[in-house]
Amino acid sequence: MKSRYKSRKKARQKENIKRKTGFFAKLSIFIITLLIILGLWGKFIEPNMLTVHDYKITSSNLPKSFNGFRVVHISDMHYGTGYNEIRLEKLIKTTNDLNPDIVVFTGDLIDEKFNISDESKKKLITNLNNINSKYGKYAIVGNHDVNNKDFEKIISSSGFKLLKNSYDIVYNKDNEKIALFGFDDTLLGTAKNDKLNDKTIKDTKYKIVLVHEPDYIDKFLNDFEISLVLAGHSHGGQAKLPKIRPFFLPEGSKTYYKSYYNVDNTDVYISNGVGSSIVDFRLFSKPSINLYRIYAK
Repeated sequence: MKSRYKSRKKARQKENIKRKTGFFAKLSIFIITLLIILGLWGKFIEPNMLTVHDYKITSSNLPKSFNGFRVVHISDMHYGTGYNEIRLEKLIKTTNDLNPDIVVFTGDLIDEKFNISDESKKKLITNLNNINSKYGKYAIVGNHDVNNKDFEKIISSSGFKLLKNSYDIVYNKDNEKIALFGFDDTLLGTAKNDKLNDKTIKDTKYKIVLVHEPDYIDKFLNDFEISLVLAGHSHGGQAKLPKIRPFFLPEGSKTYYKSYYNVDNTDVYISNGVGSSIVDFRLFSKPSINLYRIYAK
């Protein structure tokens, strides 16, 4: 009797071990399959899924004649790290379809590890020249641009005005104005805010500031009345899990990395960027450009 009981007990134990082994084997296969799918998605699908984030902004500082002013914000192309002619042409068409009044680029045009050829430079310039805007195109320096000897020439040859610790005043048909100020890169460059004290820009109520690394806003927002700050650099985390703080955030976007913040009554928007840094991979952080439709209160 005892022998029969022991044999049944051993059989049940073996059956339990078999069930557990089968469960963990199935779980392992599921996890591995999921990781493969996510890896393929992040490598081949999501980097090509250019999206547009459309934001409506209202401000009492905006002159009424600028009502409905359209700003298209592009950032972090990282040309050469998977970013190619096909993606660039799609970017340009998408931008032009938004009918921008101005276009701003907040840095990192060419990936620092990419040795761009003369032919690619010409193609890049030709394509960027095809971006249309009513009042102009503006760019600032990103950390990947600082040591790139071709950056400033490519930008100027593409019809962009480079703002490097400097500003420009945009007048509309009613001769009313808004101001744009752009910082040099704050990590590898020499960012200075002294020109923000110029009388011309101080007398302009609606001011847009362009800065590559968003964490730098704490260095100037308390000292100046700024209506809108546009930044890049964070890539929205580039690869992350939903509802969780991104695992990999570059220096300069540890504090501010989400798409929107309101800091000291200033609207701060951070672009996801259109390209990828280090590797051509994006997960739950689609490449995007931002459209800001600005209205007077």
